Amino acid sequence: MPSGPITLRRLRLAQLPTPLEPAPGLGAAIGCPGLWLKREDLSGLGLGGNKPRQLEVLLAEAEAAGADTIITTAGAQSNFCRATTAACAELGWRCILLLRGDGTAEPTGNLLLGRLFGAEIHWIDTADPYADAVQERLDALEAAVRQRGGKPWQIRLPGRTGALAAAAAISLADELMAEWPAPPDLVCLAAGSGLTVAGLLAGIAKAGIRTTVLAVSVQQPASFIRPLILRRAEEATELMQLDVRIDPGRLVVDEDFIAPGYGLSNPASLAALSLAGRAGGLVLDPAY
Repeated sequence: MPSGPITLRRLRLAQLPTPLEPAPGLGAAIGCPGLWLKREDLSGLGLGGNKPRQLEVLLAEAEAAGADTIITTAGAQSNFCRATTAACAELGWRCILLLRGDGTAEPTGNLLLGRLFGAEIHWIDTADPYADAVQERLDALEAAVRQRGGKPWQIRLPGRTGALAAAAAISLADELMAEWPAPPDLVCLAAGSGLTVAGLLAGIAKAGIRTTVLAVSVQQPASFIRPLILRRAEEATELMQLDVRIDPGRLVVDEDFIAPGYGLSNPASLAALSLAGRAGGLVLDPAY
């Protein structure tokens, strides 16, 4: 039985809490009256996003271990890699990225920003973030840093750091509880690794409300990502020693927007970017 909630160690890197704002123009444009936006794009740390609130916890763990080099992996247009590199630049740490692809990707968007922030970039020719070869390369990069006398710390969100990143995202639910005039019927967000979704589910369970979370998958089919999100949510509550139950009925996963693949634009996604800009003054990440 849990002995009581714990508090995660954090490095104060992000601009939190992010504001919650009404979006009547965008809501009208998409047929969603009563739409509000949680402005995670204003979280700072290299153009913001949802990842800085995770990095505050993940990098606090690395700092406690005496690390001076962060090694992580994702796709070429990963917002996590972009934010991690920005955080390392601020902290004066070395950042090594293992990106999926053949290395011919044009340096635009998050990849360009990662280079700007000083990342050392390596490539692995796979599209599968869960491939065994990815872990093998990460371990080899870590060994090389140690051989040179560095103190590496490896972060792989599908791996052992997943539960910690999900627990860090419970703060998103905590902020929403404080900002909402009343709990909404539905919260919608994109899901790559699904860890922010998992943290939000855990936070909703902690608050005891009946809000449904709609996760729009950007990469994995619902048959894969939904059970993973639920498992990470359970792991987050266990890590935080919260005596709550995750209700699977609170999670809906939409897999209809993956094509043509992770980080690849199509006419519908470009139209959505344009609509968000015109109707809401928003700049959205094309990968999500």
